[in-house]
Amino acid sequence: MHTDGKSGQVSNQNQPAVALLMLATGCRKKEEPLRPLVIVDKPQKEDVQIFGEYVGRIRAASYVEIHARVEGYLERMLFVEGKQVKQNEPLFIINSALYKARVEKAKAQLKKNEAQAAKAKRDVERLQPLYEQHAASQLDLDNALASLDDSEANIAMSKADLDQAQLELGYTTVTSPIAGYISERFVDVGALVGPGVNSKLAAVVKSDTVLVDFKMTALDYLRAERRNIKFGEQDTTRSWQPTVTVTLADNSEYPVKGVVDFADPIVDPQTGTFGVRAELANPNQKLLPGQFTRVKLLLDVRERAIVVPRKAISIEQGGVFIYIIRRDNVAEKRFVQTGPEIGNNIVIERGLGENEAVVIEGYHKLVPGMLVRPVQAGDDKAIEAYREEAGE
Repeated sequence: MHTDGKSGQVSNQNQPAVALLMLATGCRKKEEPLRPLVIVDKPQKEDVQIFGEYVGRIRAASYVEIHARVEGYLERMLFVEGKQVKQNEPLFIINSALYKARVEKAKAQLKKNEAQAAKAKRDVERLQPLYEQHAASQLDLDNALASLDDSEANIAMSKADLDQAQLELGYTTVTSPIAGYISERFVDVGALVGPGVNSKLAAVVKSDTVLVDFKMTALDYLRAERRNIKFGEQDTTRSWQPTVTVTLADNSEYPVKGVVDFADPIVDPQTGTFGVRAELANPNQKLLPGQFTRVKLLLDVRERAIVVPRKAISIEQGGVFIYIIRRDNVAEKRFVQTGPEIGNNIVIERGLGENEAVVIEGYHKLVPGMLVRPVQAGDDKAIEAYREEAGE
């Protein structure tokens, strides 16, 4: 290329080359921008369980203290601490010599009174015909009848004394009132025991069934009441019951669920809570009385609730919203009312239909009314292809 030195203009013979250069550099084809890729999914419909979590303490269903009913020196113990005992199994032997003597004395007194009654009866039988023949006075007959009544009363008293003596003799063998485990003993052999001295001998614990005591907040109770849940009552019209799950000492979950069998109707004014008790079967003795545990109480079941992933939810000053994609692939910002969170999901109480397409990934790219390219969650190949095309 060369120019005229005076005019500085391009010579005519170079004009075609310049035109081709301008066409190559200035006339690029404009590409249409890619619509944003979003991953969508339909809401799930689930029966959502709502739990309350509390701290509870386990205790045995039955804890019975064994006391000496009669006084005497302890001769023998017939058990091993910590071992299982049967109902009415002998546990302690108290020296019974004194009580055996009382039984023998009561028997002798009864025999004496029976002999006196027999004599009084013979006297009445002898005087009755004599009185009718006017050979005996009315006073003699009355005295004989009175003696017979007195003798029969003495027999009744002697029988009662004998029964009491035999009962006290039986108390010298102390038995277990229930089946369970001997938790501890409080006396040693040779000690003087009895109602006026060391009456408490041992304790028996029945722990094949345990009770869990915990405090429930008044707010949780009120919410349950609004759902017509009566703690401590079985409702056969519901498909579920307010069950209780507890943890073991290693924080693992105990596999057997319990049921609430009692709820205190009075709220503690200092804590704003009230006492609740649940009963659990404990056949393998894995739940130890006195142990603290974490309690999960089933408060409610939202049947066929609409649930979306927690990551689909956004929050701004106006409230909680999600993006849905209409059938024409246009993004719509939708404000919703949320319910309880269950793991990584959240319940939508209001504002979302069960067949709508909810954006679960890519909503940060969207503005209302934007055209998008929706891909169904789970279609991994389509998602990968779109991401490669968009350079993501």
